[in-house]
Amino acid sequence: MRREDLPAPESGLLLTHFLTVADVPRSRAFYSEVLGGEVVLAENPCIVKLANSWLIMNPGGGPTPDKPDVTLRPPEDPGTATSFLNIRVADIERCHREWSALGAEFLTPPIDRKAELRCYLRDPDGYLIEVGQATGLLQGILADPPAGPGRDPG
Repeated sequence: MRREDLPAPESGLLLTHFLTVADVPRSRAFYSEVLGGEVVLAENPCIVKLANSWLIMNPGGGPTPDKPDVTLRPPEDPGTATSFLNIRVADIERCHREWSALGAEFLTPPIDRKAELRCYLRDPDGYLIEVGQATGLLQGILADPPAGPGRDPG
């Protein structure tokens, strides 16, 4: 294991994302075999280097001394998300085609949202992952405002 493969900056900071997973080997396989990440550490915690970031995965559990009132668990309701991974790609059609062939299950094919082409998939624990390719944004075209209660979707 090389230091540059680990999320351990020599100065400053870097961003990683922690996922509470039900089955570490299953999630490790998804992020490495389907999305093409590199397994840096298999367990305790599992670390997968994905593009220019790292995913850290461990099973859930109860409070610990450094998070005394927090219990970690994978998502329970696939219809509700409070955060999600956002993967930016150069060729969304290619990613959609290749990742689908490897078992990824997308909610929809890529959809043109004016500023970007975008689609979503779920990992084995149900975490939502957005895949997007900047298109109109590169010419200053912004996306439609988010839909929601009291908002006119346009």
